[in-house]
Amino acid sequence: MVTLQKHLITLRRNGSGAKFWGDMWWRKRKKSPPRIIPLSLKFLFGGISGMVSTACIHPADLVKTRMQLHGPDGAKKVSTLQVARGIVQSKGIKGLYDGLSAALFRQMVSSGARLGCFNAMFDWHMEKHGIPSFSTKVIMGSTAGIFSALMSMPSDVALIRMTADGRLPKYRRKNYKNVFNCIHRLVRVEGILVLTRGLLPTISRSMILNAAQLAAYTQAREALLPTYGDGMKLHFSASMIAGLITTVIGQPVDLIKTRIQESRKKTTQLAVILEIIKREGFMTFWSGFLPSYLKVAPHTVITFILLEQMNAWYLENY
Repeated sequence: MVTLQKHLITLRRNGSGAKFWGDMWWRKRKKSPPRIIPLSLKFLFGGISGMVSTACIHPADLVKTRMQLHGPDGAKKVSTLQVARGIVQSKGIKGLYDGLSAALFRQMVSSGARLGCFNAMFDWHMEKHGIPSFSTKVIMGSTAGIFSALMSMPSDVALIRMTADGRLPKYRRKNYKNVFNCIHRLVRVEGILVLTRGLLPTISRSMILNAAQLAAYTQAREALLPTYGDGMKLHFSASMIAGLITTVIGQPVDLIKTRIQESRKKTTQLAVILEIIKREGFMTFWSGFLPSYLKVAPHTVITFILLEQMNAWYLENY
């Protein structure tokens, strides 16, 4: 998601980044004509890093979504542990991986689109205008978020439906076999437009999350660099901070999107917002915060590290 040219320049000037694998790439670029990763590989590397991250944190994402869907039925509030225990008691450990195929497919499309798009824009700006400003990075992140949301809508709807299916009584479950089976059955029963349900909140969420994650990670990394020096400790700490800020900012939009996509009837963002405030209270917008953060923080850590390692590997060998 985030190429680290600005940090590499800072490290090079300070003389403190000799051991950083990215600095090796920077020195290589200084000695020879600039080498650019092909656009197709930027999208591929982004998709792979997103899929690996998602496979690691899917149980937390499942619990978060179940908690967000718990309110409309008027049931009492439940904790993260209660939801997780209920899933395991009902379907075993494998129940924590309900909807995994949809999540992986969505990440291949979504992360590939957002990371590939952002890095392409970042490289273009570096070549034409130099290091982008903070505000420019936010705009780039938002733009990449829009592109990602548009590309991943069908799989996003399928993921919500597959995740929600497990909380229904057995006689009401659809028992989707995989993401493609889910999409096919949704279109057959509810029409092709069902795949665009929640489009506006999905785009809003994607814009906010990508802009917040990019800005927060960059700022945290710069602030912590003098204290930690460069290395895994710095990357981990900056990613955890970025994950926290991203979760706080993006959780309300994520809840609204989830409720709209899970609903079998057409509704609007405003209607969902008013219903939540009236029936469940304002703090419900942060329902499932803990599992959401437990998802976002590790996802950010794994994604950043894996993506940059793949980029460095390509530039080192090709």
